[in-house]
Amino acid sequence: MLHAARLLDIETGKIISPGEILVQDDRIAEVGSSVQHPQDAQVIDLGDCTLMPGLIDAHVHLFLHPGAEDLQTVEESVPQRTITATLNARADLMAGYTAERDMGTEGAGSADTAVRNAINGGEIPGPRMRISGNAIDILGGHEDANHFNPAQHVLSNADYANNAEEIVKVIREQVKEGSDFVKMYETGRDSLVDGHFLTPYQFTEAELSAAVQEAARTGKRVAVHATGEPGAHFAAEAGVESVDHAYYLTDDTMRIMREKQIPAVPTFAIAEYFAEHAASPAAAARERAMLEFHAEQFRRQLAAGVPMAVGSDVGPFPHGTQARELVLMVKYGMTPLAALQADMLNGAKLLGWQGQIGALKPGYFADIIAVPGNPLTDISVVQKVAFVMKNGTVYLVRIAR
Repeated sequence: MLHAARLLDIETGKIISPGEILVQDDRIAEVGSSVQHPQDAQVIDLGDCTLMPGLIDAHVHLFLHPGAEDLQTVEESVPQRTITATLNARADLMAGYTAERDMGTEGAGSADTAVRNAINGGEIPGPRMRISGNAIDILGGHEDANHFNPAQHVLSNADYANNAEEIVKVIREQVKEGSDFVKMYETGRDSLVDGHFLTPYQFTEAELSAAVQEAARTGKRVAVHATGEPGAHFAAEAGVESVDHAYYLTDDTMRIMREKQIPAVPTFAIAEYFAEHAASPAAAARERAMLEFHAEQFRRQLAAGVPMAVGSDVGPFPHGTQARELVLMVKYGMTPLAALQADMLNGAKLLGWQGQIGALKPGYFADIIAVPGNPLTDISVVQKVAFVMKNGTVYLVRIAR
């Protein structure tokens, strides 16, 4: 039985005080200001904390770490990168992330299948995972090895598909190897010229529609890296599950996303990190300009009613620090409650676990965290997680007495 000063009802936005949760095996049995106290129950008193559902990151890269992304995928073997992924999964769990969507292994193929399965089997600690294997890209596309010596034949970080027939073939191979969803690069590289955001598309609307239809054949969906137009519009028309990054969306694309309830996943944290760790002052200025442009467009998207989910793009910056994404979403226009609802309610839906995680309700999996203070008045407390339970197992208790 868990007891704390407060409990967040994420659906209503109300704080229950005090808050208690009765957990039986891997499920929540009872929630309220006072629940049953079975005689044999272990009681964990979390003091001046708020009980909340576990955090959900809809855009992570378990197989990446800070440093030159293009070099680590060339210099590090897949076994080495898989060990890194297991350590990153643990770091994310200990930071309160009990569910995540891994948006591509960046050249490690279907190695994420083994990581997900080991987590599910209880062999290693980590969040619940939805995994995609490699992303799908065109020849010379966003994640191809475009700046290496061609004579070295450096491999792409993604799987090539240059037309609808090849897309279907690659998706079938990825599903065979264990993927839960499909990740496709739809735009890149990006530039901001005189206030105008420019990015070439990679797949046509018809090609993306072919991907969505093939994924749906086996009950799966397609997520896209789409920073701008017209790629984001093609993706929305095709019916993807999310538009990740979404630096710039036209009014018509925002309308489609609102009507189809396709969330944008802003990924501010990675942009901030790149601006703060740029190789030169000029590069830092470019990154800051892009971040400021994105923040302005984010406010347009909120005003237009585009649904949001929360994804940090963690990997190129340290795993376990990505709750910064929630702080930035509040900084750039959301209320703390709206940001948390985007994370937990929209995140659960996006990952295909709606009705199972994302809220503290009887029958849901016991994915529970506690943070000091009240996240509705200070969102930054999500960066100081004091308690983590996933599937009824306690992984972290860090309470100051």
